[in-house]
Amino acid sequence: MVVYVLLMICCWIFSEIPMNWFDDGESMEQKAGFFGSRQKIWFRLWERLSRSGWKIYHCYQYIGPRNVRQTWWRKVLVAWVLVSIFGSMSVFWYMNSHTTEKRKETLASMCDERARMLQDQFNVSMNHLQALAILVSTFHHGKNPSAIDQMTFARYTERTAFERPLTSGVAYAVKVLHAQRAQFEKQQGWTIKRMDTHEPSPIHEEYAPVIFAQDTISHVVSLDMLSGKEDCDNVLRARASGTGVLTAPFRLLKSNRLGVILTFAVYKSELPANATPDERIQATDGYLGGVFDIESLVEKLLHQLASKQTIIVNVYDITNSSDPISMYGSSAADNSTCHVSSLSFGDPFKKHEMRCRFKHKPPLPWLEIVSSFGILVIASLIGYIFHATMSRIEKVEEDFLEMMELKKRAEAADVAKSQFLATVSHEIRTPMNGVLGMLQMLMDTDLDITQQDYVRTAQDSGKALVSLINEVLDQAKIESGKLVLEAVRFKPRAILDDVLSLFSGKSQDKGIELAVYISDRVPEFVIGDPGRFRQIITNLMGNSIKFTEKGHIFVTVHLVEEVMGSIEVETEASSANTLNTLSGFPVADKRRSWESFKAFNQESPMFPQTFSSTSSEFIDVIVSVEDTGVGIPRESQSLIFTPFMQVGPSISRTHGGTGIGLSISKCLVGLMNGEIGFVSEPQIGSTFTFTAVFTNDRTNSMEYKSRQPQQINGLSESPLSEFQGMTALVVDPRPVRAKVTKYYLQRLGMSVEMANDLNQAFSSIAGGLGIINVVLVDNEAWSKDTDLASCFSNKLRKDGGSDSPKLFLLANSISSTKINAATSHVYFPTVIMKPLRASMLAASLQRAMGVGNKGNGRNGTVPLLSLHNLLHGKQILVVDDNVVNLRVAAGALKKYGAQVASADSGKKAITMLKPPHDFDACFMDIQMPEMDGFEATRRIRDMEHDVNSRIRHGEVSLEAYRNVAHWHTPILAMTADVIQATHEECTKCGMDGYVSKPFEGEQLYREVTRFFKSTASKSQ
Repeated sequence: MVVYVLLMICCWIFSEIPMNWFDDGESMEQKAGFFGSRQKIWFRLWERLSRSGWKIYHCYQYIGPRNVRQTWWRKVLVAWVLVSIFGSMSVFWYMNSHTTEKRKETLASMCDERARMLQDQFNVSMNHLQALAILVSTFHHGKNPSAIDQMTFARYTERTAFERPLTSGVAYAVKVLHAQRAQFEKQQGWTIKRMDTHEPSPIHEEYAPVIFAQDTISHVVSLDMLSGKEDCDNVLRARASGTGVLTAPFRLLKSNRLGVILTFAVYKSELPANATPDERIQATDGYLGGVFDIESLVEKLLHQLASKQTIIVNVYDITNSSDPISMYGSSAADNSTCHVSSLSFGDPFKKHEMRCRFKHKPPLPWLEIVSSFGILVIASLIGYIFHATMSRIEKVEEDFLEMMELKKRAEAADVAKSQFLATVSHEIRTPMNGVLGMLQMLMDTDLDITQQDYVRTAQDSGKALVSLINEVLDQAKIESGKLVLEAVRFKPRAILDDVLSLFSGKSQDKGIELAVYISDRVPEFVIGDPGRFRQIITNLMGNSIKFTEKGHIFVTVHLVEEVMGSIEVETEASSANTLNTLSGFPVADKRRSWESFKAFNQESPMFPQTFSSTSSEFIDVIVSVEDTGVGIPRESQSLIFTPFMQVGPSISRTHGGTGIGLSISKCLVGLMNGEIGFVSEPQIGSTFTFTAVFTNDRTNSMEYKSRQPQQINGLSESPLSEFQGMTALVVDPRPVRAKVTKYYLQRLGMSVEMANDLNQAFSSIAGGLGIINVVLVDNEAWSKDTDLASCFSNKLRKDGGSDSPKLFLLANSISSTKINAATSHVYFPTVIMKPLRASMLAASLQRAMGVGNKGNGRNGTVPLLSLHNLLHGKQILVVDDNVVNLRVAAGALKKYGAQVASADSGKKAITMLKPPHDFDACFMDIQMPEMDGFEATRRIRDMEHDVNSRIRHGEVSLEAYRNVAHWHTPILAMTADVIQATHEECTKCGMDGYVSKPFEGEQLYREVTRFFKSTASKSQ
């Protein structure tokens, strides 16, 4: 268990350290770039180890036994605290013991040094006394008469006292027998006295009176050394042993200080080394004694040492170990540390020792205390870290369990939300499908103008409701992170034409200019999500239409590198106050809308300058939507991309909307690896700009799925051949608007000449610039001077005859009354209503000039003949539990010539689609009772797989299944559910396509072209 906990902590520490050094992957790479190759290898190895440590940490954190994390670690912590306390005490004891031992060693060294010095000095003095004894033996007993007397001895010993610094006096006692006493006393002139009473010594066999003495102890002359018991023993031992003998310590007579007497025997002649005690006694002539003042001796010794004050010295005579005699120092008991050094003064019968102790008590062991306390603190910190770590781990585990529980709830709530959205979408869109379908069927009946207007109004309201539902669902998918972009081949110019068609009616009703300009450098085809691209532009243009009452709305599309290269296109180089705009109204400076984009940051590594080049793999386009509306209040501009936020409380009441269009657009732009920004000036207008990254179709178009070529807006992928080689003259006083007209004419393959007014147009035509086939005059230039306009039109008719240029008037509906008033009495030119669209412009020119196909339908609609050719005679099964939806779907398909059969449940569909059958396709609803469309499709695919397997293995004859070797009936999902998960589920269960309710002709055409070929193509 302990190993488990330690391993878990190590993994946690190992995983936490390294990655906190770097902010992100980019900074790590930048920092690694400063290292060499070897350092980079270590850097990457450390990163991998840290990640592994993090994984191991999580593994041990969440897989290990729960009781370890909740119980055992507390026991380990208690054990750690106890071990820490014991360890700190052990460290204190060890360090203190070491200090004490060092103190003892220091004391022993100092004490041994003093004992050795004292012993050495005593030996020196003892040698001098022995030499003096030899001197006395030689010159006193060896000479007759004696060469030494009391005065000579006193003077000699006084002069040589420096050689005996430890002695306080020297005396010589002669050996006198009782028979010789009288003669000796008579000769000396004094009587032998006792040492203790100084009275004449009683009769003894032998006497040892002092005859010579140093002046310092001259009072001992005539005293019998054998009269004292201690002195007598020493004298007898000295002559028997032949060595110096010490007395016990005693008080000196004059100084009253402790002292000892060292006694040497003086022999008559040289004795052999192995002389017997009797021989020594017989050869003895006298006794030489030296008085040592022990206290003075030790004092002098300590004064010679610098550390005399550090320790206290005591000298003891321990001959009697039970009762040692203090020779120096205090005898008071002391429990402090004491060291004993032995002393040898030459007397084998006497034992002495020196006892030393420190003068002061040892200081408090602060180092030991601080060290042990520090160790205890460190251990406590480690314990605290361990406690905090384990508590953190426990807290993280609890949070993890809580998070997992919340995650399960959130996932369940997300599933419930998705199911709710799917259900709500289905339940709302299903009746809407019936409403819109029935309205469309009603439009196909014979209605008068008023009834058609009512039906169109109802259809518009229903479509607005469907659009609102789609926006709410898109927001839900964005919040759940399930919004995925497509990667298909499409034409950006066709997308913009579609959006123009969507808003052309509103712009004409308001009388505002609406135009689109796409740079020539933008490729014809790119790969991306056309639906989401259209949705972004639709949201931005819808807001502009909603808030613009006068002026214009101008959409421009360029490559990012064009703007970065400061190419002046239209208003790129114009300031906000310049009137060189589409309508002449001032606009907000669009350059401020993209100034914070990373794509325009030259130092940004994510957006190199060549990123959007047409020769590279990616295409980076920038789209601007410029309007001259009311603008956005400055206090509301920071909330403009917040979901469900309106710039003012009255906006939703005045203009409608949910406030989520811009939020969705920002998310979609982000998914396209782009950015979005805006600039807005109140009462001037707003400009929204965004970038989007697409894939260049020319580099890897084969890697993406591609839709069938669409005749969008009635144009093929190349300019119409009937307009090739023609020349058009555009008369417009506004360069921006003239350039837009030129852009659309060039898309048709025409050459374009420009004129600012009718006078310049006259000059251009009269100047012989070539054959002018078409003249397009903007209403502003036409209505400026009606007389000039009449003259211009008459001159064209008169000079050109039957080959005169065709005259067209470009106008908004608001100026139609002026047109009628100005031209009621003159030639009436053909009016082309703005906004210009390629298909509408081509159709108008074809009708007026009598060339090309005159039967194109309305802009953006699917030719009825194409759908009729595709579906004519096809047997189609429609499966839906809703009777209204069955009628709508059946009616829509029958309108295009299909033969429709119906089924109101999945079980009936399985029975009807069991091979062999006559159906060419099936439109299957997804949400149905008893058995939904997914399950029904799975069972149908299983049946087909079983039949195909049996046919392949020859178990059944091919004729029994109408000579069809491989059965696979196209099944298209037909549901009101537009959640992304539904798309995935449709593909997973074996469906071939997806049609959301309510479906329209174009949607049907796009899906059925994947399976059916038109009868026209078959006939060819």
